[in-house]
Amino acid sequence: MSTFLLVVPPLTGHITPLVAVAEQLGLLGHRVVWSGDPAPIRELAGPTAVVHPALAGNVGAASRGADLRGYAAAQALWEDYLIPLAAATHESVAEAAKRFDADLVVADMQALAGPLAAARLGIPWATSASTSGSLGDMFAATPRIRQWLDGLFTDLIARLPGDAATTLTPATLERSPHLVLAFTTEALAGTVQVAGPPPAWIGPALRRQDRSQDDPKPANPFPWARLDARRPLITVSLGTVNNRVGGPFLRACAQALGQLGDRVQGVLADPLGAVDAVPDNVLTWGHLPMLALLPRTAAVVCHAGHNTVCEALTHDLPLVVAPIRDDQPVVAQQVVDAGAGIRLRFARATPDLIADAIVAVLREPGYGLAARRIGASFRRAGGAVAAADLLVRLVDAGTPVR
Repeated sequence: MSTFLLVVPPLTGHITPLVAVAEQLGLLGHRVVWSGDPAPIRELAGPTAVVHPALAGNVGAASRGADLRGYAAAQALWEDYLIPLAAATHESVAEAAKRFDADLVVADMQALAGPLAAARLGIPWATSASTSGSLGDMFAATPRIRQWLDGLFTDLIARLPGDAATTLTPATLERSPHLVLAFTTEALAGTVQVAGPPPAWIGPALRRQDRSQDDPKPANPFPWARLDARRPLITVSLGTVNNRVGGPFLRACAQALGQLGDRVQGVLADPLGAVDAVPDNVLTWGHLPMLALLPRTAAVVCHAGHNTVCEALTHDLPLVVAPIRDDQPVVAQQVVDAGAGIRLRFARATPDLIADAIVAVLREPGYGLAARRIGASFRRAGGAVAAADLLVRLVDAGTPVR
């Protein structure tokens, strides 16, 4: 039995892929320990998950600047959130690795405390690329920004003690030299130019079920009986961290679906109750049981978040994507380049534009064909099973695996 230490930021989209991998490692008889904020980890991985707390005090996702876009958003993400998060938590991650005698650290690409702790202790580490938007160098065309980010990485590495067992560089801090797990395939991501070893294309690692469905008698069960199997179902979601800025877009989606009338039925994730006028053919709900809902869905409208996109394509569903920030524009362009969907401008998406895009992805066969092609590549890649196999092989070999 080996011990795997999974290091994650307190962000749902970055925890979710590793939940499925953790389940598979457990089925193989290995011990899995998490390091991070216990609340979101246990919400997603279950109440019995073993978690060594790595808390960041006043550093929080709310400080990222929800209204920022482009490079300003990237600067806020790294300078105000991810770098302080790593600085505040790498000691706790190292404590977890020592306490549980970890054989391998598996760190989300945004949880830089993982490689910091692993390098300090001489433990091999793997990078979890929870979004394909981070596989390539997003700043390759902007050398000054790349230099600025590498400077942040260099300053962070300098926090390690002088007797650290492994030498880190900005490149190896960002991507493990041993193994990078890419939770996608080249059918969606295309050809990616990366520094260091090529990623292992394992496809999405989906949970076996929504955690929201674990309770057989939830307090507020989803109203499945209200779904009309005679009409194409359009599922609308902006993920978990975009609610503050999502209101106008969600209202536009509701109006668009209302314009389409009896031709479709819409289900819209609206955790903050932003949609005040709900058409008769639209159901709004706080938290959608996505994995249970997608088999009934005909198309997905979303923010181009990597998990949402991959969950939709795993179910062979075409997309309408309206990216907001961070890596979402990259993922949205991947969807368009692969032929699996239509891209809209988030801040300028009118009800008419959204309605036209929904009709197009439903009527024009090319979108569905591309979605099915990508979905097939995902299923061939192996997902959580392939990821667990690579991680176990890395521990057994002690060297990079492919």
